[in-house]
Amino acid sequence: MTGREDPYPRYSRLREISPIVRAADGALVVTGYADCQTLVRDGRFAHMPADMLAFVGFPDWREHPALLQLWTSMLTLNPPDHTRLRRLVGSAFTARRVAALQPAIERMVGDLLDDLAAAPEADFVSGFAFPLPVAVIGELLGVPAADRPQFQTLVRDWTQVLEMITPDILATADPAAAAIRDYLGGLLDERRKEPADDLLTALTQAQTADDRLTDEEVLSNAALLFAAGFETTTNLLANGLVALLEQPGRLARVAEAPDAAVEELLRYDSPVQIASRIAADDVELAGLPIEAGERVVAYLGAGNRDPQRFDAPDELRLDRENNAPLSFGGGIHYCLGAPLARLEARIALPALAARFPEIALAGRPERRDSLTLRGFTGMPVQLGREAASNGASSLT
Repeated sequence: MTGREDPYPRYSRLREISPIVRAADGALVVTGYADCQTLVRDGRFAHMPADMLAFVGFPDWREHPALLQLWTSMLTLNPPDHTRLRRLVGSAFTARRVAALQPAIERMVGDLLDDLAAAPEADFVSGFAFPLPVAVIGELLGVPAADRPQFQTLVRDWTQVLEMITPDILATADPAAAAIRDYLGGLLDERRKEPADDLLTALTQAQTADDRLTDEEVLSNAALLFAAGFETTTNLLANGLVALLEQPGRLARVAEAPDAAVEELLRYDSPVQIASRIAADDVELAGLPIEAGERVVAYLGAGNRDPQRFDAPDELRLDRENNAPLSFGGGIHYCLGAPLARLEARIALPALAARFPEIALAGRPERRDSLTLRGFTGMPVQLGREAASNGASSLT
């Protein structure tokens, strides 16, 4: 079994060797929970600034849509630019706006379960784990339902640059990023003429007393929110279902304490496995001096399985207490969409268990070829008999 298929034994081995090791590409890698937490929270570690792309072979990064779209978004910017964008985007992407989506999410879950019930076997990724979050983030942003399916391929092609940047990858990622930007640009033009009750309109109106988002900032961050809005949740649902089906009766237990169960699923097989930073100054981590400019990588999936932080970390315990997975990062870059991803999973998984209590894998799931974003591209499932009720009561 490859490291991408199951990285956790290798993570464990790395922890045994040293709390911090140097990888073949020169980056320093940390695998312990405390060190990973420090890396994503401590302001002495920053995202690689765009001008450093020149040092890895891309001085023309602004001419590559895939790079331009990422390095002008909240994901990679550092203070004070990040602080400004986070404040403005956060003023539009509010907890109230997320909470207001609950009835829509419940309706979408019910509709997708109805669609699954049309056949005894289905693909869980294409039939549920992808269309649910893409419908939710599409609803939130204001992307019409008929336009949403195209984004699965476009976003996955674009986000390859999170794993590695090479000319071959950019040959696929650039046109995908350009297509996303062009589509959202057209939608933005429509919202300028006819505002709607959606996040894209709210982003165009986001402002403080003396500042507001430019159109380019709206587009870069709308693209980021769209991509992150379904990539993380799709992986959470798919990884979570596989883990739950490893033991009979485990899926049904999610409804007993859905909040705790979702946190444990996030910890057990994190949708995001890696966070990379650059030391902004000379600093010490895990007892090792690190020079300013050195790249340091937190293996979040390893930190989530650290026995110094979690009792029996390789066991899935749906009632685990004092759980605080690293899966959504931390500090100023903590995932803005984390509450939405949690809400979707808390609704979807109990509803799935209530509707199809006998659901089981019908073949080997197909793992996506990525370590940074961990998930599946396909997952055949046998639904078994439906419960006597259609499960609608579990959605209220």
